[in-house]
Amino acid sequence: MSIFTTKKLPKVTDLDFKGASQSGNESWHAFEIMAEFVDATERLKQITPAVSIFGSARTKPDHPYYKLTEEIARQLSDAGFSVISGGGPGIMEAANKGAFAGKSPSIGLNIELPFEQKGNAYQDISINFQHFFMRKVMFVKYASAYVVMPGGFGTLDELMEALTLVQTNKTRRIPIILVHEPYWRGMLDWFRNAIIAEGMASPDDINLVQVIDDPKQIVEAIFKHYESRGFEPSPAEKQIQFYL
Repeated sequence: MSIFTTKKLPKVTDLDFKGASQSGNESWHAFEIMAEFVDATERLKQITPAVSIFGSARTKPDHPYYKLTEEIARQLSDAGFSVISGGGPGIMEAANKGAFAGKSPSIGLNIELPFEQKGNAYQDISINFQHFFMRKVMFVKYASAYVVMPGGFGTLDELMEALTLVQTNKTRRIPIILVHEPYWRGMLDWFRNAIIAEGMASPDDINLVQVIDDPKQIVEAIFKHYESRGFEPSPAEKQIQFYL
């Protein structure tokens, strides 16, 4: 009689292999994210100071918002700011087009979307992202200011992300400028009459945003914000941004 006991091994199913395969895919996916981050960081670290401009991808070239964005971007570029946009059509194209005609680099952070996104032709630096969250980090990480044109859910997403990061001190205080006051009036009233009135945010938090419609005044407001401290982040701010 054998001293060894033969145990019945559990049956290996297809599900087990699928689970192992899925785990492996997720591990490789983490490396893909790291590679995307490293590539974007290496290509963008020399572009400062820069301004990120957001707005609707659906805005047509003959729309006043498009023309206004193009003028804002051109003035920012001539003033020495690289201009960062999402790289697609609409307001993004207008921002890149204005910057492309100016003195400073025009940067497009492109992402593939089923219906809207297609890279525009006005990009000195064009970076393609697979991950929305990584693209959003780059918009914030290298921006000395945000200029937010009228837009839809994506624009609101970027705006709220910036407000949250600044409010919670997860990034440095930068100018967040809303353009075309009538478009943003209802949202700002709701901020005051609901969010702040019910104590969901501090009264001073409304001052995180400015509303400016004139391109020249937008450039002046950004310079005014930095006139006493310069555009280079302090060592403490660099440490904060390192953990974005």
